[in-house]
Amino acid sequence: MEFIHQLDVLRLSNPGVVSEQLLSPHNSTSARVTITRVTVDKGALQPRHTHESSEQIWIALVGTATLLLEEEETKSFQQGQIVRFEENDVHGLENTGAEPFVYLSVTAPPINFDFAYQTK
Repeated sequence: MEFIHQLDVLRLSNPGVVSEQLLSPHNSTSARVTITRVTVDKGALQPRHTHESSEQIWIALVGTATLLLEEEETKSFQQGQIVRFEENDVHGLENTGAEPFVYLSVTAPPINFDFAYQTK
């Protein structure tokens, strides 16, 4: 059993985006999953990207945003909705709502997301 304390949660950030690594290679020996709580400020953007060998599930907890998909496609994403991206699916997010957008991301197999953020 692993018990992860709030003090063990790494916070990564880029302008307008905070990514709390709730269960990750930083604080867990799990070889199956990374769980991240992401807060995206109003108007902030996570650029389109892919994950070559992991799938992700995003669970919208608070707010409304726009998913940024392949070939400039977009789709509304709001509290209570869930989206799953397979390996190599293009995905990103822009907070187009009136408040911070918060979602949980479940990534399998785990990824160390340090490479994608400016500060720890």
